[in-house]
Amino acid sequence: MQTVVIWAMIAIFSGVAGGVIAVLKNRDWSAWCAWGFLVPPSILLLLILPKRGGPPPRRPTLEEEDQKTDFL
Repeated sequence: MQTVVIWAMIAIFSGVAGGVIAVLKNRDWSAWCAWGFLVPPSILLLLILPKRGGPPPRRPTLEEEDQKTDFL
C-alpha cells in the first residue's frame, strides 16, 4: 500500500511540475501536465527542450473545431 501512495505523490508532483515548466518554456501546459502525471520521467524531456519562441500555443475553441469537421 505504501508503494501506491508514494507513486501517487510522485505522479501528482510531476504533473504539477510539468504544467509549471511548460508555461515557463512557452509550451502547451495541459498536455505536459497530463504526460507528467502519466509518465513522470517525461519531465526530463521537457527540461531538455528549448524555450519555444513566438506567441503561446492556443487550443481551438469547440466552435472552431466544429466548423472544421462540418461536412454540410
